[in-house]
Order: sequence, then C-alpha cells, then structure tokens
Amino acid sequence: FASFATGVTVITTIDEHGAPVGMTANSFGSVSLDPPLVQWSLRINSGLHRTFVDATHFSVSVLASHQRHIAQQFASRTPDRFAGIEFTQDAGEPPLIRGALAYFICKKIADHRVGDHELFIGEVLHASAHEGQALLFHGSRFLTTR
Repeated sequence: FASFATGVTVITTIDEHGAPVGMTANSFGSVSLDPPLVQWSLRINSGLHRTFVDATHFSVSVLASHQRHIAQQFASRTPDRFAGIEFTQDAGEPPLIRGALAYFICKKIADHRVGDHELFIGEVLHASAHEGQALLFHGSRFLTTR
C-alpha cells in the first residue's frame, strides 16, 4: 500500500469524559455525494478504538503541507496529542485543527469490523475548504504538492 499516495488527516472526537481525542489517518475517503458520506478506518487494536466506536460524531481535518508536525504528533503515542496544537471546538462538537485545508464535521452512521480494522461511515453535517498545498503520504514518508 505504500505505493499509493494519500492525503493526511487528523480524525477527532470527544471521549466519555468530554475530553478531545484524535489520531492521524490516511484512510479517509468519499463514499457518497447524495447524501454526503465519508469513510475512514482504524486498527481494532488501537487504544482509541473503543472511543471512536462509542462516539456519535467525529471530525476530519485535512492537513496542509506545513502541518507535518501535527500529523506526526497525532500519530505518536504521546498521552496528550493536543499539547501545543491550535484547534477550535464548538460546544459538544469534536475539535478541528486550525490551519487545515478542509474540515468535515460528521455524524457517525455506521461502523463495521472488516479484517483487522473498524470501518467508520459518517454523514457530513458541515464542511469547509481553504486554499493551500496538501500534505501527502507516500512510500512511508510525508510529501507536499507543488
């Protein structure tokens, strides 16, 4: 799969205590335009698996080329992945990473165990996009568009 270039996202939600949680994912994609549906997947042995299965909503921040450090931090095992990261969060909604190229706030409508991953499907409730260069992942390394 390393031969396939993807965009890089941070997927976030709120845990059972109301705290923000998030992770880096490159498995994000479109499922349907009408209604607008998106998908992403997470390893079932991830420490965040249960939190995302239990969540009713999630958000997706599509990272810009200057946000490599954010992708790396949210891919790490550091306990507070939000430390030092600028984000916005409306009451009751999952956080969004500031400066991202695009945002999607989604209601989770399904999750399915498929192989060693959980596949999540979300209905897009709100989306926005901004100008800029994308952060990409290819060949097990980060790249940017030019």
